[in-house]
Amino acid sequence: MKNLVLLFLWIPSGFTNAQTLLQPDRVFDGEEIHENWVVLVEGNTITYAGEASGIEVPKNTTNLDLKGSTLMPGLIEGHSHLLLHPYDETTWNDQVLKESPVERAIRGTVHAKNTLLAGITTTRDLGAEGSGYTDVYLKKTIEDGIVAGPRMLVAGPAIVATGAYGPKGFHDGVQVPLGAEPASGVPEVIKTVRRQLGHGADFIKIYADYRWTTDAPSKPTFLQEEIDAMVAAATSAGSYVVAHASTPEGMRRAVKGGVETIEHGDGGTLEIYKSMKEKGIALCPTLAAGDAITQYSGWKKGIDSEPDRIRNKRKSFNLALESGVEIIFGGDVGVFSHGENYREMELMVEYGMQPLDVLMAATSLNARVFHLDDLGKLQKGFLADIIAVEGNPLKDISNMRKVKFVMKDGEIYK
Repeated sequence: MKNLVLLFLWIPSGFTNAQTLLQPDRVFDGEEIHENWVVLVEGNTITYAGEASGIEVPKNTTNLDLKGSTLMPGLIEGHSHLLLHPYDETTWNDQVLKESPVERAIRGTVHAKNTLLAGITTTRDLGAEGSGYTDVYLKKTIEDGIVAGPRMLVAGPAIVATGAYGPKGFHDGVQVPLGAEPASGVPEVIKTVRRQLGHGADFIKIYADYRWTTDAPSKPTFLQEEIDAMVAAATSAGSYVVAHASTPEGMRRAVKGGVETIEHGDGGTLEIYKSMKEKGIALCPTLAAGDAITQYSGWKKGIDSEPDRIRNKRKSFNLALESGVEIIFGGDVGVFSHGENYREMELMVEYGMQPLDVLMAATSLNARVFHLDDLGKLQKGFLADIIAVEGNPLKDISNMRKVKFVMKDGEIYK
């Protein structure tokens, strides 16, 4: 009897229906908002998205009334770390040094479920941060149906210049696990790219700048020829490179080298953003991470005046908006709680981006930038990754907190 009860409880978390008609108040299709639209799903595929009057509903279709809600494509998170948890719980150093890859993997399964239930049906994970290829295996357990979670694109360990990454603060006789894989010189960085791709990384993340010593300001790390070589090696293998870069020179080298996205971009100038636009390189600003870290450091948001870090981030983000560079959605979640991905969307609007552009960034734009050809839109032939939120997020972006329906690959999870 106990086994029967357990089976009954599991079914709703991944329920599949052959044909389902979704009937919301409005539909955001990945580009526009439509009234009086419905979406029909058969198996794991969208077979109709359009006017309710334009469809003849097949027999034996389940109708789901989503009155009061906006239907939209499943969200695509552009910068996450499912193996990290908020730094006000445990510092980054202590997570890398004191939490085993096994513990972090178990935490990752919880983070994955919270992420999915928050409407994120796909996430780009930007590095295992000291846990080797645990992100590759977390992705596999999700794909195999062992645990519930979003689709994952994973970077594996990520690549740093020798000596540039942490944890730091130990004398030279102490060997500690690092948060990424160090490499130096053209032959070695090429070998490292190839090794990571061979172990299952979907793309390569590099650190174009970082702190050479504890608490020092970030400086460029890899030489131009090293970045060029990593991009060439990844591209030759059918993959691509993204770059952590927050200094102007680090960003310039990454842009010149041909990375596909710049992560953070805190020190970006109008000139750099324009060059990114010309080369089709997108910016992932990770506003929510800096906002969270500043609060962890004692800033009382809404009470205290904004510190320099926040004011400077607003300035660089507005320069990016002015330049016309493509801005994608990605909050560096893991710095703050998984499932609170909406914080990035709220800050994007607060810092000056239009709500419609934010919704596009989290759906159709991220899908295009990440080479996900059958995701990001509610359109015939696309995979059935679909969510519904209460109200209209175009009028109030905080409605993205209120996810009431989640379907991934045709399966209903919420």
